[in-house]
Amino acid sequence: MPGTVGRGRSIQSVDDVLALLDQLFDERADRWSERGGTDFWDRFYADRHRPVPFFRAVPDESLVAWHADGRLPLGPGTRVLELGCGPGRNAVWLAQQGCRVDALDLSATAVTWGRERATQAGVDVRFVRTDVLTWRTDRPYDLVVDSGCFHHLPPHRRVSYRALLERTLAPGGHLGIACFAAGHDGRGGTEADDLDLYRAGGLGGGLAYTADELRRSLAGLTEVELRRMRTVTSGDTFGEDFLWAGLFRR
Repeated sequence: MPGTVGRGRSIQSVDDVLALLDQLFDERADRWSERGGTDFWDRFYADRHRPVPFFRAVPDESLVAWHADGRLPLGPGTRVLELGCGPGRNAVWLAQQGCRVDALDLSATAVTWGRERATQAGVDVRFVRTDVLTWRTDRPYDLVVDSGCFHHLPPHRRVSYRALLERTLAPGGHLGIACFAAGHDGRGGTEADDLDLYRAGGLGGGLAYTADELRRSLAGLTEVELRRMRTVTSGDTFGEDFLWAGLFRR
């Protein structure tokens, strides 16, 4: 049990160390695990009518742009994994391109909403309520999509995230990521040092990254493009300029 890690001489593995570090953060700050994240995100998605930009049923503008210019080929047979899918806006669009999509989220409320959207759109998406960091697959994916999951991980869970990509992303496959960018006075997440986050016991609503910090976090992948997301206030895509839009290849 996570709450017993660190009692006595229970630390016996790297996983035990990571679980112990999880506990240095207040449960109310947990957005990444079953400990506190499930309840938080269920409450977050409970009211579908709140004016949250990414509640709109449209995909990231970056995914659409990369597909349109040929850097992200999609079609029948393309296997896609989405991490932290929310109510399925990207997952549904990817399925509409012919992809076979597995979409994961901690929140049962979000997963239910996503399934409804997929049914309304007439596409098949496998939505799974789970802790994304524990996901296992027998067959790697051609594309892993992360729009807003990575920046809610505490610093030590970057190790778990890289291990997840090693398990799930096929050689030659792509990672499409959107995460908070530094330089927006907190609008896109905190720029506090990692050590200060542990001292405070919280993540400040999410971590903002400089371009170089994000590149280091994804070491081992080849950068195709890393840019600020383009702001989109209406239309058929989503975009906010306080986010990075990154395409990387394994």
